[in-house]
Amino acid sequence: MRVTQQLKYAIYGIFDLAYNGSKRPICIQEISDRHGIPARYLEQIFQKLRRGDLVQSKRGPGGGYLLARPADEISLADVIRAVEGDLLVRSDLEPRDEALPAAVVWDWFRGGVEVALEETMLGQLCREAARRGLERADAEPAMYHI
Repeated sequence: MRVTQQLKYAIYGIFDLAYNGSKRPICIQEISDRHGIPARYLEQIFQKLRRGDLVQSKRGPGGGYLLARPADEISLADVIRAVEGDLLVRSDLEPRDEALPAAVVWDWFRGGVEVALEETMLGQLCREAARRGLERADAEPAMYHI
């Protein structure tokens, strides 16, 4: 599996939306600024995510993108399919003969990776990020009372 720049940006973008956008729509420019991703390119990626029913857009003042479903119902596999199509495609270099050992290994590997991607949900990633102390974009500064 080759992780393209487009796929990396899609994962960064939808993770940012899940982690920082629980209260309001997030505009592309905010995500772009936080991750250093060109906004026009990110907009194209988010159109794919919208067509994949992973995000929805809200127009007008205060508009932006929201998750189309709860973060615990969106897997990394869903993101990959929306952006790249198939999860794992057999390379032209792989043997065509299913009896060869490499074909057995590839099929086993592909099955394991697909299961891991299907079972990894955005919500899990958000909880892990919070556990590691990743600050949310809309987090208010801590107040100290004396």
